[in-house]
Amino acid sequence: MRAERPPAVAGLFYPEDPGELAAQVDGLLDRAGAGPAPKALVAPHAGYPYSGPVAASAFARARPCPWIRRVLLLGPSHRTRLEGLALPACRAFATPLGRVDLDPGAPAALAGLPGLVVSDSPHAREHSLEVQLPFLQRALGPFLLVPLLVGRCPPQDLARVLEALWGGEETLVVVSTDLSHYLPYQAATAVDEGTCRAVEGLRPGDIGDEAACGAHPLRGFLRLAAGRRMKVSTLDLRNSGDTAGPRDRVVGYGAWAFHEREGGAHGRP
Repeated sequence: MRAERPPAVAGLFYPEDPGELAAQVDGLLDRAGAGPAPKALVAPHAGYPYSGPVAASAFARARPCPWIRRVLLLGPSHRTRLEGLALPACRAFATPLGRVDLDPGAPAALAGLPGLVVSDSPHAREHSLEVQLPFLQRALGPFLLVPLLVGRCPPQDLARVLEALWGGEETLVVVSTDLSHYLPYQAATAVDEGTCRAVEGLRPGDIGDEAACGAHPLRGFLRLAAGRRMKVSTLDLRNSGDTAGPRDRVVGYGAWAFHEREGGAHGRP
């Protein structure tokens, strides 16, 4: 067991220098709008010049939430083919901003659930979780992390994992996903607007594999969110043609906040 997973994409997706990184993330968060404290967020995971402003619109919602002490972070596996989910065996993830300790109670809470493997290998070079960590570090301060990479996983299996770790107001759930990939601007806009309607309607079955690279974690989360009748707010919906790239082949980005219904067991108004 390694004590710590080192950063894999520092200097590529985001700045490697701690001071530069903190300043960039703080600037993005400062420019994002405030809003009610969420129970869950969906945010993109591309390089910060491309998806950073969209991601910041989500993480700014968690900024004034000192009661959040644990983050359940789910994202797709881009480099390793997974059947199910992978929880790392290491004890912490590192970024240029410092160490994020993993929740030591997570393996026991998930023991026996279908499709779960404990392995550092799928996490070693994966960016979908790593790029979210500096935002979480600057928004929350210290917290415990449960990082899960999601491969081909039935939505009901992932919903059971989420339920096992759902907790109360101390736990924030974050789903990491980009949307459509490498379509012309207008075509991408139409596809992403359809995905947005599916998210807002809590309809996981309406999100196809080509609509989001994190379709599997997103569908599993939406299945649970629908069962809990959560409220959804769309925070931002853009693509790389709107932020930092050309418009002939774009990647889509969306951000959403989810809240427990009034009178539910978790969350704050």
